[in-house]
Amino acid sequence: MYDPTRLAALVAVAEAGSISRAAGRLGYTAPALSQQLAKLEREAGTALLVRHHRGARLTAAGELLLVRARRVLDELDQARHELSRLTGLSGGRLRVGTFMTAGTHLLPPALGAFRRAHPDVELSVTEYVPPQASAAVALGEVDLALTHEYVPGEAMPTPEGVRLEPLLTEELVLVTAPGHALSAGAGRLPLAELAGQPVVSMAPANPNRRAVEAALAAAGASVAVRCESPSYAVVCALVSAGLGVAVVPEMVAEGSVSPLGVRGLDPPELRRRISVAYRPGGGTPAADTLRALLRGAFARHSPAP
Repeated sequence: MYDPTRLAALVAVAEAGSISRAAGRLGYTAPALSQQLAKLEREAGTALLVRHHRGARLTAAGELLLVRARRVLDELDQARHELSRLTGLSGGRLRVGTFMTAGTHLLPPALGAFRRAHPDVELSVTEYVPPQASAAVALGEVDLALTHEYVPGEAMPTPEGVRLEPLLTEELVLVTAPGHALSAGAGRLPLAELAGQPVVSMAPANPNRRAVEAALAAAGASVAVRCESPSYAVVCALVSAGLGVAVVPEMVAEGSVSPLGVRGLDPPELRRRISVAYRPGGGTPAADTLRALLRGAFARHSPAP
């Protein structure tokens, strides 16, 4: 079964003539859209695109699938409009909180589907650093928010009246400069082999990362650069420049614009859990609808255990 989000990506590339222009239309980054297209090619079992210096064109298989994709997406859009009329979701507003990684890679497709189904609802998106997102839901600043926590990690109490629904759990992976010896081996890297390695660290400014940094310290890694920033883009850029290695969420490594070496860790116990924070019984129909869309979109990306 083909993922409608990836079918939409194929249609966008066919219409825009390049991955970068299609990514702009869909609200993706170009690397994130390339990942969706690569997954669609794996589902199809054949190449669907030919990339060249001026952009990208569809193969014969891509053109064949494009015809069907447009029909499928048209039918889904019609179903969304019919369901919208049934639920009476028109007008009003929906305020969404997010953090950078989810706001870049996972939220846009769900918001795009919501916009197509409910074009009259006013949308706003605000970026927060967890646990500020849950507090914003409790205070009524947003209707729902994407947030995350690390495992192991410091327990962060959920504000009264707010519930967290887990959506996705991803591994933390090692990132290095391209060609680094630690990223060259096959299989997972034992955590003990990080002994003596210089690390680009996000602690102590980020309380969500302290237990992860403690695990690296216990393995013998030493801090080389302390990055006082919640931005993984800065961490990846410093790693790519050879200032140290880092342990980051798999999604961050996949979507990094800086060239990196990537390797899984053994044991794979360091993880990041992404959840949606909402007010049970106090949400709007628009918030409930987006939460359902998020649940489906995240499950397709990587099901939460």
